[in-house]
Amino acid sequence: MLISRFVHFGLLSSLLGQGLLTTAAAASDPCVKVAGLPFVDPADAIACQKSFPFNETLRQNVLSVVSRVFDFYTFEGFYLNSPPPFQESTRNIRADIARINATHYATDYDFNRDLWDFTTQLNDGHTRWFPSCYNSYQNVLPAPVVILDNGIFIAPDSVELLNQVGSEFTAFFAAKNFNWQRLAGARVLTIGGLPASDYIDEIARTVSGDFLDHNIRVNSVVSSYRILNTTFSQRLGDLAGPVFLTQTSLNFSLILVNSTTPELIDVPFVASFLGAPFTNGRSFWANNCAANNKTNGVDLRSSVGGAQSRPRLARAALRDPAGQPKTAVDLPSPFLPTLSPTNGSTEVIKSFILPGNKTGVMFVGSFEGDFNQFPLDVDAAVKQFKASGVTNLLIDVTNNGGGYVCLGLFLHQFLAGTQAGFPGFQTTSRANPLAQKIVKAGIQQGHNSSISIYAPDNWQFLNGTQMPPDFDYNDPSVPFIINGRNDPTSQRFEDICPALGVTIPTAPPFDLNQIAIIGNGNCASTCATFTTVMSERHQTKIAVFGGNSSQSIQYKGMAGNQVLEWADVDTEIKTAGLKNDPLAPPDLLVNGDMRVNWRSAYSFLDENVPIAYVSEQPQYRFPYTAETYNNPQKVWLFAEKQFFG
Repeated sequence: MLISRFVHFGLLSSLLGQGLLTTAAAASDPCVKVAGLPFVDPADAIACQKSFPFNETLRQNVLSVVSRVFDFYTFEGFYLNSPPPFQESTRNIRADIARINATHYATDYDFNRDLWDFTTQLNDGHTRWFPSCYNSYQNVLPAPVVILDNGIFIAPDSVELLNQVGSEFTAFFAAKNFNWQRLAGARVLTIGGLPASDYIDEIARTVSGDFLDHNIRVNSVVSSYRILNTTFSQRLGDLAGPVFLTQTSLNFSLILVNSTTPELIDVPFVASFLGAPFTNGRSFWANNCAANNKTNGVDLRSSVGGAQSRPRLARAALRDPAGQPKTAVDLPSPFLPTLSPTNGSTEVIKSFILPGNKTGVMFVGSFEGDFNQFPLDVDAAVKQFKASGVTNLLIDVTNNGGGYVCLGLFLHQFLAGTQAGFPGFQTTSRANPLAQKIVKAGIQQGHNSSISIYAPDNWQFLNGTQMPPDFDYNDPSVPFIINGRNDPTSQRFEDICPALGVTIPTAPPFDLNQIAIIGNGNCASTCATFTTVMSERHQTKIAVFGGNSSQSIQYKGMAGNQVLEWADVDTEIKTAGLKNDPLAPPDLLVNGDMRVNWRSAYSFLDENVPIAYVSEQPQYRFPYTAETYNNPQKVWLFAEKQFFG
């Protein structure tokens, strides 16, 4: 039985004061050894993280939140028997929570690692447990891996890439007398004692998470280019950049460049600190592990019209557990596009015109950034494309992490024209008993979209008219049978998006047959919604690069529809006045986030099935080559020939 929601915050201070959450004596405090250092031996960082004994009160508090947040999860029923080709994600979520609740753990680290692994292996980046305490370090291996058409290699540009991490990073390996630079470009035969492709599959199965499709997760394991914020950058990949510390080194069998003889090399990890500064175990816990004033939600009724009263823009985005600045470094200069960017390249979109002036490229790095600037950039780029005689449009969504739902709907409508009608999908939220109470309480109290995402005036009916503020879309709820289980949903509704400051064309600015989309499958959330609606409604040509060539791959990644962080869920409960309801989760005592996929979108091909569970393959598959890997411009030139002759 999970503990009551009535856990007082004073309990955490009491536990700290009793020394139950820190080492017994400063002299034996392993956190002192790593305090203040940006790069440390992973064994020392793990020793610090493992210095906090397991505490039953904290387990019960965390699992109470986790289990009750799962009540809002739109896909829970699918996991009982995940349909092909997603069988790898089949889990009994409630049985796993019960197992974790009954397992003996020596340390708080061990408990959180089990919970982290369980939610990660659901393979839905919208629904995961993120413990700030144990996401405070990132392991970095100076041997990022790439999959090319002729084998698996240490990234040939790894020296240029990793030198950008800084002198303290390189000094760590120099002190170990480890020459990581000589590994660049080496052919990889085995990793961790397994054939290289098998080890990559294992990391995709157990570590990468985020995407239902296994082969998309393979592309997450390896290194690849992307736009981070507004800058071209390169991911290390989940093999070379895992967040939860578990390893101190990794064994490779390699054939180095200019050699024909395999070598067995044990490559050390270095743990990069991402968290808040600390001096010892007590301050590490206080600054990184204990709940703070941003961990839990707030009651927005007390600030209507004030700073906390705000319209909610729906988001569907991949969360970076380590914090974005640490998970990638700038793309080395030899790989940066040499073409001049067009207008509309100030933010998360970078646009170019390829030689010959027939093909325009929009590299849509995400649907985040400046909400108002995004449509201005799209409009400016398209106007320059048209003025330059461009007739083909190539959209690159490689490693697009998603973002604002309305920006994805905008980009589709801008390309398809207003004549295409509503630019998105039918959606529902889960009508669990607490959700039903939230809607009813909000209606009774006169809540609107300024303080509640559950407020009916956030949404419109399928005929395009806005819901009245007193319309209860959860009453009656709609039966939804999946795997023999009835899991009622809300009635169906659509998004309402604000005017975005540009004139959307009535007709498509380009022949829709002359638009193509490319990526590596790591197209999360809003990106997955955008690519799916383009494919299902307009049969847009799509190509996916990379992955294991012997396995199928989807073109869309994490295809939920809207995510809520734990603080968002808690805010909805508190603002509805339901925090004391028996169904309500307690406040978290630790600093963490149990995010959840709150809303599902339904496929145009079958409006009874969420797009996440419709298997849709790209029309084209291409491997990366020594020429195209991590080189966006060469990828675009190759794709132009394939799509547009």
